[in-house]
Amino acid sequence: MAHVVTQPCCNDAGCVAVCPVNCIHPTPEERTRGRTEMLYIDPEACIDCGACLDECPVDAIVPPEDLTPEMQPFVDMNAAYYQDNPTPDPMPAVELPKVSAGAGVLRVAIVGSGPSACYLAEALTSHRGLDVEISMIERLPVPGGLVRYGVAPDHSSTKSIAGPFTRMMGRRNIDVYLDVEVGRHLTHEDLLRHHHAVVYANGATGDRALGVPGEDLAGSMSAREFVAWYNGHPDYADLRVDLSCERAVVVGNGNVALDVARVLTSEVSRLLKTDIAAHALETLAASRIREVVVLGRRGAGAAAFSTPELLGLGDLPGVDVTASDIGTGSAEMSALERIRADILTRYAATEPAPGRRRIHLQFLRSPVEVLGNGRVESLRTAVNTLEGATGEFENIETGLVLRSIGFRGMRQSGVPFDEDRGVIPNAAGAAIDPESGDRVPGVYTAGWLKRGPSGVIGSNKVCSAETAAAIVGDFVNGLHTPPVGDRKAFAELVCARHPDYIDLQGWRRIDAFERGEGRSAGRPRVKVVSVGDMVSVARGEPATLGR
Repeated sequence: MAHVVTQPCCNDAGCVAVCPVNCIHPTPEERTRGRTEMLYIDPEACIDCGACLDECPVDAIVPPEDLTPEMQPFVDMNAAYYQDNPTPDPMPAVELPKVSAGAGVLRVAIVGSGPSACYLAEALTSHRGLDVEISMIERLPVPGGLVRYGVAPDHSSTKSIAGPFTRMMGRRNIDVYLDVEVGRHLTHEDLLRHHHAVVYANGATGDRALGVPGEDLAGSMSAREFVAWYNGHPDYADLRVDLSCERAVVVGNGNVALDVARVLTSEVSRLLKTDIAAHALETLAASRIREVVVLGRRGAGAAAFSTPELLGLGDLPGVDVTASDIGTGSAEMSALERIRADILTRYAATEPAPGRRRIHLQFLRSPVEVLGNGRVESLRTAVNTLEGATGEFENIETGLVLRSIGFRGMRQSGVPFDEDRGVIPNAAGAAIDPESGDRVPGVYTAGWLKRGPSGVIGSNKVCSAETAAAIVGDFVNGLHTPPVGDRKAFAELVCARHPDYIDLQGWRRIDAFERGEGRSAGRPRVKVVSVGDMVSVARGEPATLGR
């Protein structure tokens, strides 16, 4: 039996490069052909050498001798992928242009510190022959972005990819400026004057609206806000979350929607083993929610959640997973689609037991109005079929509606922006003026702000490599305007504008403090959620841990 990729898999794809027999797919380049949920190891080609085990940053790969009966679905999924894709065609990897000796120093400012920013810095600093200096600028006092504030707390293995990112930030040619905001402490023009290239990789910090009446009632919020709240994001630590109702409705059925449903129905004892924010833990301990309805407008075949996340719902202690209106499978389904359909069929046949919490996957329902007198009391939905609307309506009684229908990027001052898509218009990461179609000199983007909110953490790797190739290519071809200020001058500018900014050493103090608090509480870490406390800890001062 071969090695098997199990959940959680961040899709980093570092294991692909070290496999001596090329049996791990889809490669980052192959992913450009369509949506893929995770990586798969070919059971016929794998030679059980174990090279991938050491490379995996989140311990998602399991050798055959360690496989348990509970992991059998992942064995099936690995095999099913190769039934659908017996001989994946190789595609050329993204390669950075060669840099000739004496080309000088390339200075790059990266706005953001999440996966796309870190993969970009990794690609640039690992390029042989390139002399590069990077300024990484993050508005929060801590780095991590999506890893710290977006990954669900019970996916602790996935969060462990933050370790390699932090080590990368410690390289001698990278300066990290935390608690520094572009638009407040620095301007876009400041960055351009001190760097050849400025890359906006600060993610999708807004969310899409339902566009229905009553959406602004108390008890209606975005899943993005809710996730930020339970993950301890300082901007949302004071968010009022009322869990006094017995049923919550999550509109949308992607992985974030399943994360939210899982957190709302989990036993507090399970969450105590995670780094969930203390204020969220306290609120969830008093929660009266017994059921979460996950609502999908279309049929089950169009749901955006991944098969591993769907499968994982069934492992929640004390929680029944049920489903309605899943439709029937077709003969044209792929092997992986059949596995997914089998899971949903099993959920649809589940009879909820009295006294247990429940997650109900409801398909073919569209929200048309949030009803209530001052706060949410119910959600009115249109009943659909696979062919379209029926003209019928249903009301779901609920006190909490969480919309999980997609994040969107926000406009950056002085940078072109596509309001419809919520991204910086670009060609392979190089910003484009939407009116003239011309390149915007020195401006680039990566991650969700480049392509929209899609994929998993590792999806940013090939995205950032593409942007890195554009930056280096422009440098080699002399298309950058040489900066008027060097590394020292930029550091002096930041100090002048914001003397109390936090550097990487300050983050290491915060990290050590949180881990220490976690050890005392029997948890992996206890997050500091107040910016004031973060700054105090970073300076080595006592923290009040005001929440």
